[in-house]
Amino acid sequence: MKKPLLPALRSKNYRLFFAGQGISLIGTWMTQLATIWLVYDLTNSPLMLGIVGFSSQIPSFFLAPFGGVFVDRFSRYHTLIATQVLAMIQSLALAALALTGVIQIWHIIVLSLLQGFINALDAPARQAFVPELVERREDLANAIAINSTMFNGGRLIGPAIGGLLIAGVGTGYCFLIDGLSYIAVIAALLAMEVKPWKNSVTVGNPLQKVKEGFVYAFSFPPIRSILLLSALVSLMGLQNTILVPVIAEQVLKGGAETLGFLMAASGVGALTGGIYLATRQTILGIGKLIALAPAILGIGLIAFSLSRFLPLSLFTMLFVGLGTILQIAASNTFLQTIVEEDKRGRLMSLYTMSFLGMIPIGNLLGGLLASYIGATNTLIIDGIVCILGSLIFSRQLPALRKIMRPIYEQKGIVTT
Repeated sequence: MKKPLLPALRSKNYRLFFAGQGISLIGTWMTQLATIWLVYDLTNSPLMLGIVGFSSQIPSFFLAPFGGVFVDRFSRYHTLIATQVLAMIQSLALAALALTGVIQIWHIIVLSLLQGFINALDAPARQAFVPELVERREDLANAIAINSTMFNGGRLIGPAIGGLLIAGVGTGYCFLIDGLSYIAVIAALLAMEVKPWKNSVTVGNPLQKVKEGFVYAFSFPPIRSILLLSALVSLMGLQNTILVPVIAEQVLKGGAETLGFLMAASGVGALTGGIYLATRQTILGIGKLIALAPAILGIGLIAFSLSRFLPLSLFTMLFVGLGTILQIAASNTFLQTIVEEDKRGRLMSLYTMSFLGMIPIGNLLGGLLASYIGATNTLIIDGIVCILGSLIFSRQLPALRKIMRPIYEQKGIVTT
């Protein structure tokens, strides 16, 4: 019998998750665009963009390892319901402040910080919950790839709608739509039939459990190399998310619609990469993708920074999005496939820390650099660092493959 193209969608719970998240993520990306546009509109400061980006992500850096211990101990299903309700309240608070016209920069920083605390628990819970949603173990890689595709479908549609909405009626309505979109994901979660939670982790000191997770991840070269590469890409390669409004206004002489189209172009590239990963039938060869992705991102960033012509800028953003998603999703797929079940939450929290946790430091660094040397030069430096990271990882790849071969044989991914 021929295997379906998207086997993860055979599972009812995964279909519900896909539908709810798909709607909610469009709202999330609208809010992200609206926030950076509102901050730049209020302050005209690249540094303030960096500070707001820092405040929204820094809790992930410090709290994600403890979030991982939490989701290894407690029901990921109930954790996700709680985080989605809290995220909805946060978005509706932003909407109320923006629509009444009283919003100030400190409101945005405080609410961004709150969203960061929610994400520190939500991200490892979401990553670790995916294996519970698929009925067949062999569908897991496909489920992770579909997740990435869905994430980037939102990244394509959300900013495009958001840019038009901001230009037409203002940022407040983006926040309101985002807040209401959480109803879809909460309803989908409540409609699931989830097996009772079994705690696979022995009770102990949380700090000890965090330490065990670190030792497990960093004493195994393939996991260590991927976490370090993810951290480097997040630190330097993802600074573009806060610098795009500066380029849109100062270099391309555009407004909110221009920013929306640039973000949507990045989403098209990311969606293309996500679809490619979702239709791959095997994990074999994923190391090459992880090695290649930062180079694609780096070349895209350098070309984007040098462009002074909107159609060319849109074209270069395709590669920025493609490189980003190949790096994030291929790394996630690899880690989820090889991790030991009782350490899944902790490893995914370390992955969250290396990916989401480094973004705030990168945002602050990018905002600071752009204030002194300009957004264009900052993006060129980012691109060069990503290409160097790609070259270093590529040189390590043959040795990492040798280490992975026995694990692939044990899991039946390759035959002896």
